[in-house]
Amino acid sequence: MSNGNLGIIERKARIFNIQKYNMYDGDGIRTVVFFQGCPLRCKWCANPEGLTKKYRVMFKRDLCINCGACVSVCPVGIHTISNETLRHEVNRDIDCIGCGKCKEACLKSALTIVGEIKTISELLKIVEEDRTFYEVSGGGVTLGGGEVLMQPEAACNLLMACKQEGINTAIETCGYAKLESVLKAAEFTDLFLFDIKHIDSDRHFQLTGVRNEQILENLQELIRRKYNVKIRMPLLKGVNDRKEDIEKTMELLTPYKDYKNFKGIDLLPYHKMGVNKYTQLGMEYPIQDDPSLKDEDLDIIEGWIKGYDLTVKIIRH
Repeated sequence: MSNGNLGIIERKARIFNIQKYNMYDGDGIRTVVFFQGCPLRCKWCANPEGLTKKYRVMFKRDLCINCGACVSVCPVGIHTISNETLRHEVNRDIDCIGCGKCKEACLKSALTIVGEIKTISELLKIVEEDRTFYEVSGGGVTLGGGEVLMQPEAACNLLMACKQEGINTAIETCGYAKLESVLKAAEFTDLFLFDIKHIDSDRHFQLTGVRNEQILENLQELIRRKYNVKIRMPLLKGVNDRKEDIEKTMELLTPYKDYKNFKGIDLLPYHKMGVNKYTQLGMEYPIQDDPSLKDEDLDIIEGWIKGYDLTVKIIRH
């Protein structure tokens, strides 16, 4: 898409979802734009469809009638009918090109293609549709993922466009990015929702596939430079709920508790809302047991944090 007669090509973003009327990812009523691609591989990830920047085929086998309509229209041969079982199979070794022909042909809506490319203007238009809700509730737009900072130029363009239109902006981030990208986005971001998944770097690597030194450095730089930051801590039983780990995290944060731009801590209890997506993507869910915490367990952790005189809230979906 060109910009007038100037021949300027407009920045585009690869996204996998836009969620309206969100009440969890920032203040007020928000529109959340989910960017594709993530450098982490958290074992509890609720959005596996956003891990890569590729088009993804999501297949609901329980709806499929094995009619083969998708097979005849797929230009790259992703869909087949097995000679042995006579059932529809999805070849995950072939990259989807996002044409959507299989979805259109499916008689039972068993197929969904995840991933689309939108210009910043297109995204801004969608965000602006709910301006009235933002103004009434103190809400705005939140960029999430995946990891939005894997597309830093597009993210900054969208954030800047929203700011120019007077729309409050937030980023939900794992923090694993170049400091340069983080600080550039910070120029147009009213609030960072910044994840701390585990304070120990070795354990962080086991759980997510990356170490956390860069993450914690970025976090502290944002706070020191007076950008608004709220910490988000996913909590899983037997994974990152030990008192020792919680206390080490609080020791990292305590020096900033009197900073006006440090907006406290949200605790995010583990939930199973993303489990079915793994089956639809032909992926194995990495967590076998149920690491859900009981309400009394969460209350105890909340108490530990309050003992450091830090503001904390449990976010229950």
